[in-house]
Amino acid sequence: MSLNNEPQQTSPGDVGLVQPATFACEQPLALQRGGELTRFDLVYETYGELNADASNAILICHALSGNHHAAGRHAESDRKPGWWDVCIGPGKAIDTNRFYVLALNNLGGCDGSTGPLSVNPATNDVFGPDFPTVTVRDWVESQARLADHLGIKRFAAIIGGSLGGMQALQWAIDYPDRLDSAVLIASSARLTTQNIAFNKIARSAITSDANFHNGRYAEHGVLPEQGLRVARMLGHITYLSDHALAERFGREIKSGDPDQGSEIEFQVESYLDYQGEAFSQRFDANTYLLMTRALDLFDPAAEYDGDLTAVFAQTRARFLMLSFSTDWRFSPQRSTDMSNAAISAGRDVSHAIIDSPHGHDSFLLPVPRYIDALGAYLNRLAQVTNA
Repeated sequence: MSLNNEPQQTSPGDVGLVQPATFACEQPLALQRGGELTRFDLVYETYGELNADASNAILICHALSGNHHAAGRHAESDRKPGWWDVCIGPGKAIDTNRFYVLALNNLGGCDGSTGPLSVNPATNDVFGPDFPTVTVRDWVESQARLADHLGIKRFAAIIGGSLGGMQALQWAIDYPDRLDSAVLIASSARLTTQNIAFNKIARSAITSDANFHNGRYAEHGVLPEQGLRVARMLGHITYLSDHALAERFGREIKSGDPDQGSEIEFQVESYLDYQGEAFSQRFDANTYLLMTRALDLFDPAAEYDGDLTAVFAQTRARFLMLSFSTDWRFSPQRSTDMSNAAISAGRDVSHAIIDSPHGHDSFLLPVPRYIDALGAYLNRLAQVTNA
């Protein structure tokens, strides 16, 4: 632990080489939708140093296809850094000179945490489709156990985009005394019907793949690659705006000649093929089904007769909500609804709608006003918490 609470004056930089660690929880975890995990592992990374009184910790909650590798590189040869490197590092919006940043791979993930690819201790075979249903509340409970393991009793902030924002909200509900601030970015208190429909189509693409084998593809030595590719292509176009796609690809043709009657391929088609292929090689199909179902099921207001104000009345944290003008998957109205409910409940709320042409994926990109808003909020928080 660092005994020095004074921030170092450096320009924005990288956290450098990082190594993941594993938290092995040997206590059973009872799950919200029934059943339990007799034990579980969570893979995580940390950046920065925990101060003497452990008051400068920030938890990063990942979205659907994210994982624990949020910043830095595992090796000098890595082509890309972690998925949120644009925001995490010395002098960046989430400043590792001031904060101790914790990022993890959720239960049910496919990057080392206990999930469908793990061995079921009851059968000594991989869980596969037998892995139990997990919810956002289950993720929060497992994250709280990890925090206990690391000696973190209270987070300065819990931050997440999209599905990660839902986790930050659930933290504020379930553990109101364990966080100072919840930062919800491009998120929602529940999915719209249209979003649930998109998830259904993506899952259907996977389950209808001839190689799916009712989720037991590992036993057959195959992968439902085509289904995963289609699911990813569908999801990817919903994360982008029409403007972003048009600006990047337009109607440019990559191959073929329409005047000659030959088969053509547009640039955007080639791009989606690449995205789908890359995703199918790194992500587990059962994990995709599990994660999208957790998205569908998230609805904390259901326990309060649909009253979102009653949900925020259970919380004590301050809130920052950021949304993006062209995000039609998690539209600014969803953040406005949460902000209004939080204000009605007497909570301290800041909300900004960021003008961005990039759609839902804006929260992963270096949009200047977004980065400035997040950084300014956390800078004020650091001054309050002596980070």
